[in-house]
Amino acid sequence: MKYFGEFLRYAFPYKWRLGLSVLFNFLATIFTLASFGMAIPFLGILFNQQEIVTEQVPWEMTAKAVMHNFNYLLSKVLLEEGAHSALLLVSMIVVISVTLKSIFNYLGNYIIVPMRTGMIKDIRNNLYRKIIYLPMRYFSEERKGDLISRMIGDVKELEGSVVNSLQKALKSPIELFGYLFALFAMSSQLTFIVIFLLPVSGFLISRLAKNLRGKAVKGQRRLGNLLINIEETLFGIRIIKAFTAEDKAKQRFEKENGSYARIMNKVLWKKFLAHPISETMGTIVIVLVMWYGGKMVLDETATLEPEEFITYIIFFTQILTPAKSLSNLYFDINKGMAAYERVREVLIADESIKNAPGATKIDTFKESIRYEDVTFSYSSQAEVLKNINIDIPKGQTVALVGQSGAGKSTLVDLLPRFYDIDHGKIFVDGKDLKSYDIKSLRNLIGIVSQEQILFNDTIYNNIAFGIEKTTEEEVIKAAKVANAHEFIVNTEKGYQTVIGDRGSKLSGGQRQRITIARAILVNPPILILDEATSALDVESEKLVQQALDHLMKNRTSIVIAHRLSTVKNADLVCVMRDGKIIESGKHNELLEKGGAFKELYQQQME
Repeated sequence: MKYFGEFLRYAFPYKWRLGLSVLFNFLATIFTLASFGMAIPFLGILFNQQEIVTEQVPWEMTAKAVMHNFNYLLSKVLLEEGAHSALLLVSMIVVISVTLKSIFNYLGNYIIVPMRTGMIKDIRNNLYRKIIYLPMRYFSEERKGDLISRMIGDVKELEGSVVNSLQKALKSPIELFGYLFALFAMSSQLTFIVIFLLPVSGFLISRLAKNLRGKAVKGQRRLGNLLINIEETLFGIRIIKAFTAEDKAKQRFEKENGSYARIMNKVLWKKFLAHPISETMGTIVIVLVMWYGGKMVLDETATLEPEEFITYIIFFTQILTPAKSLSNLYFDINKGMAAYERVREVLIADESIKNAPGATKIDTFKESIRYEDVTFSYSSQAEVLKNINIDIPKGQTVALVGQSGAGKSTLVDLLPRFYDIDHGKIFVDGKDLKSYDIKSLRNLIGIVSQEQILFNDTIYNNIAFGIEKTTEEEVIKAAKVANAHEFIVNTEKGYQTVIGDRGSKLSGGQRQRITIARAILVNPPILILDEATSALDVESEKLVQQALDHLMKNRTSIVIAHRLSTVKNADLVCVMRDGKIIESGKHNELLEKGGAFKELYQQQME
């Protein structure tokens, strides 16, 4: 039951619903007791053994006073109207009691539904908010499929087990104590036997539940791996087909799916074992009650009347349902808490990238960006950047070139604080990057990357993404500058055309021009271009490069370039290798120098 108290905090906003549900379930139990309690007078009248009460006592809210006065009214009907009328009265009371019980049962369930759905909604909202604000370093270590599994599969398991169990927890104890109260009132001696024997069943089931939890955790992890496999398959379906790797992909999935099925077999076997245990124990208790109670009826002292004993058996059979429900409830909560532990791992993950105390907003970029002795590594891996020093005055274009893995993309990812550096500092307008409010800092930076990040939405919404207030005229103007307007108006619904998953309905060049239009609309003073044209054909590259030239005008730009011919006009070219800047200067100066830049240049010209 670890973390169960923590999980219950999600029910706190709905506490008034809990209170009303308890009230309605209490009233439902009262009317259930009343309807079953009518068996005593019914059998008494039927077998001509109903006690005749001739005097009424003052009305009080006690079981004894209520039963005495009811017997008085029943006796009056029996004496004045006869047995048929008395039976009709009892039958009507049963119908009314069952109707009221059903109404209050429904109200108890009705009032709790928004709590059930609300708790799950709040957990998913918190998970999504957490994921949105987690640092990029977290996503480098965790797999997307597993995160999806936690948000969907684990939260669904919580809804099906723990939240559902909370609803039972509001109802079953009330029913259990209500029936026990009635049983004690009828025969305390017989009821002590019940109280002694029922916990034995609960103990056996609790042992099963504890063993189940470990299996449930493994099951949820396997489900996460399964979703990871599905996500990777869908993302790489083109490669799977191109390399005719369908059989290999199928075998990999079936192996993972088989492992998950085997674990779930063990989970369900243990879960289903709870029912026969409780059923067997319940039967044993019933037989003992019938034997001992029958002895009390047949005994010469006759401490229990036959109609009372039959009614006792009716009440006792009803007590088994909430007792089983409570035993299964413990089982389900343990299973659900295994899912909550996985959800909790995300909820408590460290948000290492956050505003420093007293962080100030930065609205404009005035002077320069300066990297000073910057060193960085991903987790415990080797250093990706080593003692980087760059000074980028406002309005200048700095190009980063070098082989793949040199650290170029990592270097620019540090500027918007996607990651925090290990050593050194980055200054913007003379102040440490970490002293600025993150949101205001990122609002100054526009990013166009090699991978076009688009959403399954309209072209208009993709261009206007992240901008709170904009007009259609501004979106169209940005698209025109990005050389995108012409192809947009030729699509099926123009700017309202939905572009599919990751923009799959558009070509690579079209997708890139949409991302450029988005950056133009933001109008940032600082621009990061991460190999924005490297994956395009010649014609698309020409159109995109024209759009980028428009975008870079009067802006401070950091350009990661794959094609060295595109950095001729850069104010500074930095050549990177193994996380270090090994050369820097203008394009022509570096060619004349005959170092690493010229070597890279000649390799591309061959």
